[in-house]
Amino acid sequence: MNIKDFYYELPQEMIAQHPLEDRTASKLMVLDRKTHTIEHKHFYDITDYLNPGDCLVMNNTRVIPARLYGSKVGSGGKIEFLLLKRIDINTWEVILRPGKKAKLGSRFEFGNGLLIAEVIEVKNDGNRIVRFEFEGVWEEILDTLGEMPLPPYIKEKLKDKDRYQTVYSKIEGSAAAPTAGLHFTNELLEKIKAKGINIAFVTLHVGLGTFRPVSTENIEEHHMHSEYYEVTQETADIINRTRANGGRIIAVGTTSVRTLESVALEDGTIPVQSGDTQIFIYPGYKFKAIDALITNFHLPESTLLMLISALYDREHIMDAYNTAIAENYRFFSFGDAMLIK
Repeated sequence: MNIKDFYYELPQEMIAQHPLEDRTASKLMVLDRKTHTIEHKHFYDITDYLNPGDCLVMNNTRVIPARLYGSKVGSGGKIEFLLLKRIDINTWEVILRPGKKAKLGSRFEFGNGLLIAEVIEVKNDGNRIVRFEFEGVWEEILDTLGEMPLPPYIKEKLKDKDRYQTVYSKIEGSAAAPTAGLHFTNELLEKIKAKGINIAFVTLHVGLGTFRPVSTENIEEHHMHSEYYEVTQETADIINRTRANGGRIIAVGTTSVRTLESVALEDGTIPVQSGDTQIFIYPGYKFKAIDALITNFHLPESTLLMLISALYDREHIMDAYNTAIAENYRFFSFGDAMLIK
């Protein structure tokens, strides 16, 4: 398939620059794959579309304040670090800007020396492996010095760091939020549980590759980025029991989809597993693990748009996006939601 098949024109003003005060007040577009109908609701109506015995699968990753601003030791030149992947307790893979300042052996300081970094490897893709030196607790230092790595299309400063976290975030490691989950509140989750709906958690640490455009004209030639995932025994048991009892598996966000589809056996059974996934889901893919999806609206020509086009079909998805533009939906990370059922 051609990359242009997944292009649509989006007015800049429709890119949400900040979250709504009430997480559940976002619009909810409901797509029915059987009847090919579209309904316009609000996210707090989501319980109307969930049945007792269904299972919501959520990604409990927590975003770290992964953007660091510092200076080069010696010259004082300004530098920006973006933490991508933790290798061990004090070693990370990072993106640096400007990269030309970050040769092998270069040292940088942050917070007047509270944190020191040395480049120990230059990777072929331009990323660096750096070793940090610090005293104290890493998480506390990062919380003091770091900023939330908001997507490049969000230009406004985030007033409250927690608004770029889901209320159920737990396992630190993401460079970006699993944004479909931002619409849930603890009160809504309690209401969902009270209706007899199961909730299971997977972990997938979202990398910045999620925002990288597809650079190949033929999408099948695109090389997908790698992300770490984990499925626990408890989660596998809940999902497998739900399926055995005839309930639906409803993924919250494309990261939950990618996790489940990475581990699922041919019959849809979910095993206990952890590792790295580079799964690329695009039209023609046969889903094994999920029955429905709650998601946000995605960037043109993105792998995420291709994923949801695989779950429904490209024509109906593109029609839905054009409808969303006509109906003034808010797009991307802090935007409105869609249920594909």
